[in-house]
Amino acid sequence: MLRRLCALVPAGVLTAFAFLLITGRYLNDGPVLVQVTANHGLHEGDLFVLAGWLVALLALAVLARRPAG
Repeated sequence: MLRRLCALVPAGVLTAFAFLLITGRYLNDGPVLVQVTANHGLHEGDLFVLAGWLVALLALAVLARRPAG
């Protein structure tokens, strides 16, 4: 139980940081791939953020499910 709780904390932080990166503006935004609203869309640079978020969460899930020992 404690192992899963310890995995949830960095998962929450990673999710918050990924959300901030995707909703903000930064130098390497890249071209808009999908227009969501008139002012916002999914940029090429957002795919890198989403891929990193997914890999990090998968690593946390593997660590949380490993048997203790």
